[in-house]
Order: sequence, then structure tokens, then C-alpha cells
Amino acid sequence: MDPIAAINGVINDVDTFVWGIPLIVILVVTHLWTTIRTGFIQRKLPTAIKLSVTKDPDSQGDVSQFGALMTALSATIGTGNIVGVATGIVSGGPGAVFWMWIIGFFGIATKYSETYMSVRYRVKDHKGTMLGGAMYAWRRHFTRDANGRRGSVTGKTPWWAMLGAGAFALLAGIASFGIGAAVQSSACASIIASNIPVLNTILGPNTFLGDTSGTLFIGILIVILTALVLIGGIKAIAKVCEVMVPFMAIFYVVGCIVVICFNWAFFIPAIQTIVVAAFNPHAVMGGGLGFTIGLALQFGAKRGLFSNESGLGSAPLVAASATTRNPARQALVSMTGTFWDTVVICAITGITLVSTMLNPNNAALLNNYIGGAYVSSGQALTTAAFQTIPWHIGTIVLVVGMAVFAFSTVLGWAYYGNRCVSYLFGKRAVIPYYVLYVVVAFIGAIGIGQMVWNISDITNALMAIPNVICVWLLGGLIWRGTKHYVYEGNLNEKFAEEIPTVATK
Repeated sequence: MDPIAAINGVINDVDTFVWGIPLIVILVVTHLWTTIRTGFIQRKLPTAIKLSVTKDPDSQGDVSQFGALMTALSATIGTGNIVGVATGIVSGGPGAVFWMWIIGFFGIATKYSETYMSVRYRVKDHKGTMLGGAMYAWRRHFTRDANGRRGSVTGKTPWWAMLGAGAFALLAGIASFGIGAAVQSSACASIIASNIPVLNTILGPNTFLGDTSGTLFIGILIVILTALVLIGGIKAIAKVCEVMVPFMAIFYVVGCIVVICFNWAFFIPAIQTIVVAAFNPHAVMGGGLGFTIGLALQFGAKRGLFSNESGLGSAPLVAASATTRNPARQALVSMTGTFWDTVVICAITGITLVSTMLNPNNAALLNNYIGGAYVSSGQALTTAAFQTIPWHIGTIVLVVGMAVFAFSTVLGWAYYGNRCVSYLFGKRAVIPYYVLYVVVAFIGAIGIGQMVWNISDITNALMAIPNVICVWLLGGLIWRGTKHYVYEGNLNEKFAEEIPTVATK
């Protein structure tokens, strides 16, 4: 037996296990607990959305609140919102979309909580650059100074707090190579390659695509574009994301709305199908397809969690750099990311796909692309749905949307990896990390990054453990701050404590 294939098989089994029911239960329970612990913070969404477009120039930070939100969204709005939703549907049935909505709604509270603790315990380096994330929350909350007070950057830190901090940073850093580099560049290359016949018709036979897959060219292009942005540093990533994310989200949503318009008669039936299938799959799909409530819940939860990353601790890494007066203010801004990502964009994607599947006029197209309405390929289902837009417009929307989504996620996770590597090894490790990061992105694009993909998917799941533990342990601190700033009307109050400076390597 091929030893490489054997290793890949073991890694794949581990990946399936860690992303199984136990982790899903942990995250779902955390979502419910943080919702209760924060006093149902979701009711403050209108205030949060308003704050996300409000400047706070007199506060400390490296990027604007909006820039931090867009950078976080760049990392979360990606293939999970398009192919991920389709995969959830073909694996768990249309009911999976309903559970994505539910998971996203309650995940808003977890995103708020993990961001609050990240901003509450952020620090500065000797140049004044903000640093934050679960690792700093672990370190500072459990470190006591000579007077026994918490939150110091010097003093005695328990070994288990050091372990929690280091584990999160290490796992998140490794995960960035897969979920950020390999997975996204692979998705970008594959969606373009799968549509090359149509693109050649649009662009002409003498384009760079030619008669080959074009993945080598795509890989080189991803490397060049990513390197150009990374050279500009953290602020350059944020500025690019500020422009790219709103454009790509609007562009993609408009494309979905057009598809829905072509299937308008099935808009309401699609919503009904999604809701009914979440509780009684047999009522809308019959008994021969093998879908159950358990499968709908499992795949809906998994795809929802993967898409919005609530509980993983990724978004707080950039939220800590935001210019904000107090932790609650930025936590409110950050929680809107989960709302836009899952409750809005994933929902629109789900309705787009299900309405396409219900329209009998699309039967020939579905059979041509995917061999039937229910298949094992989420990408094929997505491609078929957008092919309902005539004159190849659907192909353009899908390819551009996927390419921009994927590239923005590459940038967002490079930011996250930067923060984790800096914590573990100091700033001198950032350049080597960036070099390796773009190499892995290239490997993913040309289709030989499956092992990297699986390993990173495992670490992506495992990084949630130290992050969630920290959220639970700091629940009292998060509630007291939320009560003071949010519910007692002190959102404009500046955080009283000075942000400490730490020595960096």
C-alpha cells in the first residue's frame, strides 16, 4: 500500500472525528450559553450595525472598526458561503439551511464574547502596534502582579494558562495554511477550471486559459497578488479588505437575487421546503433519499460553524487592532460579521439553490450538470444554479464571486497567522511565515495540497477548544463589562485602564 495514501487516510479519519458530533455539540452549547450570559446580546444588532460604520478617531488602534470588521469578514465570507452551503444541502438535505440560520443567529453571542475578551486584554508592542487574541486573554487574565491583581503583563502566570495561550496560537497558525491558503486557492482554481469551456466561449479560444486547466497560471497569479498585499503589512491587508469585501458581497448577493428572480414562483416554496425539511425531511423529499433530521442538523451546524467561525477565535485576532473606546463597542461591531455571513449571505445562497432545485424547468440543466437534483457535489449544484442566468452571465458572477471570496479569505487568514506566529516566535518569524504561506497557496491551486488541507482542517477545529474554554472561564468578566457598557448606556465611555506595552522578540 502506498505509504502516502495510508497517511492521508489516517489524517482524513482524524479530520472526520474532530469535526464530528462532540465538537459541534461543544460549539452549539457555547452559543446558547453565551446568548444567555450576555443577556441575549443579539437584540442589540441594530446598534451594532450602526457602530460598524461609525468612526471612532479619538481611540487607540491600528485600523478602523469598519476595517477590522471587513478584514474579519474577508476571512469568513468564502467558499463556505457558496460551495459549503451547497455541500450542506446535498449531504443533509434542504433542512440543513435552516440549521445554518439557527447556528448563525446564536453564534452572534459567541462572536461578541470572544471579541470582548480579546479587546479587553489586548497589548501594544514597542512601536505601539496593537496585539490581541485568545492567547493574550489567557496570559493576562490569569497573570497576577506583585499585589495579586489580574491583567498584568508581568508577574506569575500559571503553566496551564501558558499552555492554553500557546495551544491556541500554534493551532491557529497551522490552520491558516489550510483554511486560509490551500483551501481557498484550491477552490478558486477549481471553480475557474470547471468553467473553462464557457469562459473560452466568452473570452475566445486564444485566452490564457487555452485548452488546459489553467491552474498553474492561477496559482502563480494568487502568489503574486497575495505577496503584493502582504508586503504592505497589516494595514495594507485591512485597506484592501475594506474595498474588496463590500464589493464582493454585494456582487454575489445581486447574482443570487437574479437567480431567485428566474425561479420566483418557487421562492416561497423554497423557504417552506427548508423549514419543513429541518424537522420532517420525508414530508418534502420522500423516504428514498436517506435524509434525516439528524443529518440536516449535523451538516447544517457543521457548515454554519465552518462559515462564520464563531467560537474558533479567529476574528478577535484582528478585532484587537481596531480603534475603539472600549471592548464592548468593538465586540458589538464584530458580532455583525456572523449576522452578515451566515444569517444573510448563507441564507440567500440556500434559497437560491433550493428554489433552483424545485423549478421543474431546470430539470434538464440539473441533469446535464449534476445528474439529478440531489448529488454529492456542492460545487456542481452551485454551478448549475448560476447557469440558469442566460448569456453566460451566471458563469461570470460565480467565477468572479468565488475568486474574490477565496482571495479575500487568503488575505484575512494571513493576518491571523501573522498574529499567531508573532506571539510564538516574535516578529522575525513573520517574513518566513509569509513565504511559506504563499507557497502553500500555490500548492493548493495546482491541486496537490490535500494533506495540508486536512491537517489544517483538524487544527482549525482544535483551535476552538482553548478559545471556548477561555470564553467560559471569562464569562463573569464579559457579563460585567457588557452590563456596564451596553445595558447601562456607557458605550461612549473610554476604557479606564491603560493598554500595557509588552516586550517583543
